[in-house]
Amino acid sequence: MSDHEDFKRTIAYGESALSYIRRNSLAAYPRNYELWYTYSAGFNHSLNRAINDIITVKGGVNSDDLQKVYAKFLSPNRLGDRIDEVGAKVAEEVQDLVDAIRISTDATADYSEALETASEKLKDLSDPEKLRVVVSHMIKATHAAVAANQNLEGQLLDSRRQIETLKENLEAIRYESLTDDLTTLNNRRHFDMMIEKAVLHAADSGEPFALLVTDIDHFKKFNDTFGHQTGDQVLRLVALAVKQNVKGQDCACRYGGEEFAIILPNTTLSAAMDVAENIRKAVYSKELVKRSTGENLGRITMSIGVSEFHAGDSSQTVIARADLALYAAKREGRNRVKSEADEGVVEDTRVA
Repeated sequence: MSDHEDFKRTIAYGESALSYIRRNSLAAYPRNYELWYTYSAGFNHSLNRAINDIITVKGGVNSDDLQKVYAKFLSPNRLGDRIDEVGAKVAEEVQDLVDAIRISTDATADYSEALETASEKLKDLSDPEKLRVVVSHMIKATHAAVAANQNLEGQLLDSRRQIETLKENLEAIRYESLTDDLTTLNNRRHFDMMIEKAVLHAADSGEPFALLVTDIDHFKKFNDTFGHQTGDQVLRLVALAVKQNVKGQDCACRYGGEEFAIILPNTTLSAAMDVAENIRKAVYSKELVKRSTGENLGRITMSIGVSEFHAGDSSQTVIARADLALYAAKREGRNRVKSEADEGVVEDTRVA
């Protein structure tokens, strides 16, 4: 995507954010601006749903509402706090387990001592009454040891269940931190990690990989004309088309507001062009219908730029060439796929 396209899109989001701030008579603090910018861009579906619910109930959003929504969906400490909470529960569970082991160990030591004492008393013991007393003490000690071991066994089983639950919670946190909530594709953070890994692997192994960068044509018009809910529907539809045309090892991500990026390991430029064309056709084949009214809104089109790894590339250079190809597709009329190898793509778009 060119700097000019980025400029137009982000300025539109910024102006929309300021209009929401004015409409709700809120202070233009950076945090408030960040929240409304995110709302306008549609990056965070859960945040948008929370804001929409508040507006439905109250007719507007006040500063207290914003503070709660920000803390839940945007605060940089949000995931860290949840990880700390899981860590505290793990520490608590380990402490309970240590206490149970200590109790069992003490019971075992007492039982061993009782056995030694009984062994000494049984030497030269002939009085039946005294023998019954020793046996009675042994039975009590045995029961105490068995109870302690049963308690430890129960604690171990419970701890296993608790730790499995905590493990699932950590996996959920990890998934959330790397997944776009609206489309359930990987998010930009995950893309940044995976593109670096792809470059390193390609440089070390000599295996190819390709990159697709896509942009939904005229997406702002959908949002402005039909509202954010319809815009969200468009994003989910495109995400579904992407999912249906990638393989398990491929990494499909929501790269930006209406931009998607797909990393294709062990894929040549030619093969990547086929994947891109399949995605473009899949998106175009679906007619968009507004759920609330049943109105047919027409077809969605996508522009896609494709690049491949070359020796000496960094992640930035691979992305830059895909962006240049995407810009060429936009410039030539949209709803098409262009690659870095197409005639004039790199040279012409650099001049533009």
